[in-house]
Amino acid sequence: MSGRDVMRGMFVNQLLAWVACAAALLAGSNADAAAARDAVRTEIDGIDVVILKTEVHDVVTLVGSLRAGDDRSPTDNVALATVTGSMLDKGTTKQDKFAIARALGNVGAGLSFGVSASTVDIRGRCLRKDLPLVVSLLAEQLREPAFTEPELAKVKKQLEGAIRSQLDDPDFRAEDAFSRAIFPPGHPNRQPTPEKFMADSAKTTVAEVRQFHSSYYGPTGMRLVIVGDVDPAAAQAEIRKAFAGWRGGSAPAPSARAPALSKERGETVFIADKPSVSVIMGQPSELRYADADALPLRLGTRILGSGGFTSRLMSSVRDKEGLTYGISAAMANDTFTDGEWSLQAAFAPELLDKGLASTRRELEAWRNEGVTEEELKRAKSELAGLYQVGLATTGGMAGTILLMLNRGMPLSFVDDYPKKIAEISRAQVNDAIKRRIDPGRMVLVKAGTVAGGQPTARYAWRRRGPVRGRARSRVRR
Repeated sequence: MSGRDVMRGMFVNQLLAWVACAAALLAGSNADAAAARDAVRTEIDGIDVVILKTEVHDVVTLVGSLRAGDDRSPTDNVALATVTGSMLDKGTTKQDKFAIARALGNVGAGLSFGVSASTVDIRGRCLRKDLPLVVSLLAEQLREPAFTEPELAKVKKQLEGAIRSQLDDPDFRAEDAFSRAIFPPGHPNRQPTPEKFMADSAKTTVAEVRQFHSSYYGPTGMRLVIVGDVDPAAAQAEIRKAFAGWRGGSAPAPSARAPALSKERGETVFIADKPSVSVIMGQPSELRYADADALPLRLGTRILGSGGFTSRLMSSVRDKEGLTYGISAAMANDTFTDGEWSLQAAFAPELLDKGLASTRRELEAWRNEGVTEEELKRAKSELAGLYQVGLATTGGMAGTILLMLNRGMPLSFVDDYPKKIAEISRAQVNDAIKRRIDPGRMVLVKAGTVAGGQPTARYAWRRRGPVRGRARSRVRR
C-alpha cells in the first residue's frame, strides 16, 4: 500500500467520524426543530408562508421565491427577467436605494434579490426586533420598484460587463455550451448565447421592464420561509399588513421534458492561452427531483463523483493517476423541470486525452457494474450527516425548506430525508444507473486551449475583471 493510499484511508475514516460526531452534536440547534411538526404553514393573500421558530437566540432568516425567473422572458428579449430582477433593489416609488440601504444598515440587517432560471430569489437576515422592517422593505421593493431610466442604464452596463468577463472563463463557456447541446429550444434550462443575452439586455426599455413586472410579479406562486427566533403569529401579521391588496403573479405551464440524445457527440470552444481545459460530459437526466428514480440516481452519482475524495473519480483519476486537480459528477437544475446529469473536470492540455480515457473507463465501470454495498453505506452516512449539519443554522434550515417545497416535496420530507436515503437499496441505485445513464449518448464539451482549435472572432473580447457566484445562470450571481 502506498503512502497516498494510507493518507486517503485516513481521510475517509476521519470524514466518516466527523459526519457521525457532527450529527450527534446537533442537539439544541435548529436540527431539533421538526419542520412538519413545528412549522406553521399558511396562505396569506396568495403567498405560501412557512414560519419555524427554533432555539436560536435573536436571529431570523427569511428566504423566498416567486415564479418570475428567466423562463418567463419572451424569446425576443431573453434578458428581460434578469434585468427586471436586477432593478428591484435600485429604489422604489417611495424612497431611493440609498435610503433603503441606510435603513437596513442601521440595524445590521440584509435583504437581497437574485434571478435564476425559474425564480426570483429572496434572502434576508435580521434580528428578531427588526423583522417588521425587513418584511416591509421586501414588500415595498417587490410591489413598488421605481424602475428609473438612470438605474436601468447602470444595470445594463453591469450585466454586459459581467457577461464579457465570463467569456474568458473556460468553466463558464463549457457550461454555457453544454446547456444548449442537451436542452432543446424553449426548455427552461437552455441558455441563450452570450451575444443574444447582451444584445437583448442593451435594447431593454423601462416600459418593457414595467410590463414584465406587471405580468409576472405577484403573490401567486410566491413562497416565503422564515426561520429563527420568531413569533409565528406576529410574523404572519406583518406579512399580511405589508402585502395586503397585492395581486398578480402566475405559475408557468409545465414544460416538455428534454428527450434523450440520439447519439454521442462533441463540441469544442477554443480559448487561447489557458493552462487547463474545462470538460463537461453528460446528458439530459429526464428527471425532476420529485421523480422516483431521482434520489437513487443521486446517491449513485455521489459514489461516482459527488463525494469528494471518497468518490471513484477523485480516487482514480486524481489520486491514483494524477491527471487532474478536480473532477466530479452531479445532477442539477431539476427543481421545477427535468434537469441534467454531468461529469465535470479540468485537465492540462497535454493530459486531456489521457484524462478523458480514464474518466470514460470509470464511467463505464460504474454504469455496467454498479455500486457496492460498502460504497452505498458510506454514501448514505455522509449524506445524512451533511444534511443534518446543513439544518443547524437558520439559513440552512430556511433554505432547505424552501428548496424542498419548490421541488414539489411535502413539508414532512424535510424531516424524512435521512430516512428516505437510508431506505434506498443497492438494487434501486444500480437499476436507476442502468436505465437512466447511457455513455453512448452523451455530449462532450471541451473549453480552453484545445490542440488544433482556433479562436472564434465573436468571443475575442478583453476580460474586464472577476464576477462572483455560480455558473448555470445568465450571469453568475
